[in-house]
Amino acid sequence: MIGADGEQLGIMSSREAYSLALEKNLDLVKIAPQAQPPVCRIMDYGKYRFEQAKREKESRKNQKTIEVKETRLSLNIDTHDFDTKVNQTKKFLAAGNRVKVSIRFRGREMAHAQMGTGIMQRFAEACADVGNVEKPAKLEGRSMIMFMSAKPAPVNKQ
Repeated sequence: MIGADGEQLGIMSSREAYSLALEKNLDLVKIAPQAQPPVCRIMDYGKYRFEQAKREKESRKNQKTIEVKETRLSLNIDTHDFDTKVNQTKKFLAAGNRVKVSIRFRGREMAHAQMGTGIMQRFAEACADVGNVEKPAKLEGRSMIMFMSAKPAPVNKQ
């Protein structure tokens, strides 16, 4: 049994511990119910939950969420459209996001999957200065999908 101020109160019955908690106007909380005998603590449970939520919120604030952005290409994409898609993808990668690059094959385009692979390789080479290919181009159904991630920032040694 552990008191509200962290002191060890020793082994006592649950009835005694509960009456002690009521006396101090606090809660009796089981910390390790599987232990023999079960370990309990006298504490203000509402305050404990509030502090725990506050710590979780603080740790989430310090985390950077990485989004997955998508760039869709077509099999017969023109050079200017291709360059526009490359520039947009570079912006996504510079922001630290992952990018899903996909080509959707329509109708008879399925017969030209090797052309899609060539476009994907050309796209990966165009974005090579800011990103790495995480998963290479792979045909899944009528779509060819490739994942790219941002290159790690260079570490300055000073």
